[in-house]
Amino acid sequence: MPTEFDIQYALENTQVLHEPDRRIDTFGSTHFEFQIVTELMDTVGAVRVREGRIEAEKPLILRPELPGQFDFEGFGPEVAGFGEFLRDNLHKLAILKYGFKFRKGDISELIIHEPMEEVTGKLLGEIRNSGNPMRAVIQGVDDTWEICLLKFTVEMIEKSQNINLFDFKRRGLLG
Repeated sequence: MPTEFDIQYALENTQVLHEPDRRIDTFGSTHFEFQIVTELMDTVGAVRVREGRIEAEKPLILRPELPGQFDFEGFGPEVAGFGEFLRDNLHKLAILKYGFKFRKGDISELIIHEPMEEVTGKLLGEIRNSGNPMRAVIQGVDDTWEICLLKFTVEMIEKSQNINLFDFKRRGLLG
C-alpha cells in the first residue's frame, strides 16, 4: 500500500508526454489507449513500458435535490431572501460526474534495456507515424504507476469538462 509520500512523489513525477487528440465524448463512452514508461528501480538502464486501454464513460449530470423549505435557524430575516434565491437558482448548480473503467486484463508490459529518453522518443515517433488520436504516452514511477494513470485521467476530465458543459447547454440539458 503506497504511503502519502509515495502518492505525492508519483503525482509530482508524472508527465504526460503525449495526450490524446480527442477529449471525453459528452454523449457516449470514450476509449483511450495508454503507454506508461517507468524506470526500473533495481536495474540501471532498463525501463518498463505498460500498455493498456481505459474507458471513460459518458459524463452524467448531477443536480442537487430541491428541498421545499430551507431552515436557517438563528439567522436574521434577510436570510429568507437567500433561501428564495437558492430555490430559484438551485437548478443551475449541476455538476458533471465522470466514470472510468480500468481493465487490468488489457494491460501488457515489456522491459526494454535502453535509456528512458530513447524509449520515449521511439514511442512518440510511433504515434507520429500511426496518427492514433486516442493514445497517451505517460512517464511515471514504476511502483506507483497506477497513480500516474489516475493523474492522467483527472487531467483528461479537467480538459474535457468545459467542452462537455457546452454540449449539454447547447442541447438544453443545463440552464
